[in-house]
Amino acid sequence: MSDNLLWLSASPSLQRLNQPLLHYLSQQVTVSQWEYYQTLDEGSSLTTAVTLLHEHLQHQAHPIHLAGHGISGVVGLLYSRLYPERVKSLALLSIAAQPAMTWHAHYYTQQRLLPCSRSQLLAQTALILFGKRLPLPLKDLLIALDRDLDLSPCPHSLLKLSELPKGGVSMPLLVYRSQTDSIIDPQGHSNWLPWMKYEDQLWDCPEGRHFFHYFYPELVGARLLDFWHTANSRSLHLSLTT
Repeated sequence: MSDNLLWLSASPSLQRLNQPLLHYLSQQVTVSQWEYYQTLDEGSSLTTAVTLLHEHLQHQAHPIHLAGHGISGVVGLLYSRLYPERVKSLALLSIAAQPAMTWHAHYYTQQRLLPCSRSQLLAQTALILFGKRLPLPLKDLLIALDRDLDLSPCPHSLLKLSELPKGGVSMPLLVYRSQTDSIIDPQGHSNWLPWMKYEDQLWDCPEGRHFFHYFYPELVGARLLDFWHTANSRSLHLSLTT
């Protein structure tokens, strides 16, 4: 496989949860990372994130493979729709057919319904996201989730839950979730099917909940590598026949 792989990270406080997968992939291919940061003074904006990603990629000589989890993958999805000529393939982890259905949306929905403090609700959210198998000490995990609510380009707030356009992309697409994910349920996952092309793939990881790629980096990584290899082979075949 060629080394034009870019992993997207728009959640700096949760970036450590990507590391096991990135470490596995880096043993097989060269992995670059794009990181998006915003301050508390800046309003959350997916448009800004997509614009900055384009500034990063606009001088690339060749299309690249994009991949991301959650809100980071949403940035990649929106970018791929705007600039399809710059993306060779797109791999999305834990993203529903309604792309705005992130864990942030679940949090704000629960905040409207339950008379809980922010810390109590974050603790409940952590249980939903991870179950009893925490990747970090609970205190550190709650701090990371709390920061992600404020610092990721999440389109939601307590006052408003947003939606994003549904649909697929023109390049090969892999959509991957965990069967034990309470945020991306089976219907939210299978609703991708109307937009899936022949070369697209819809996959389930047996375990791992919302951040399954942290707990099963080898399984997820092997699937990603196979997808990229297939996408590269298809791209080469098309170039030879046109």
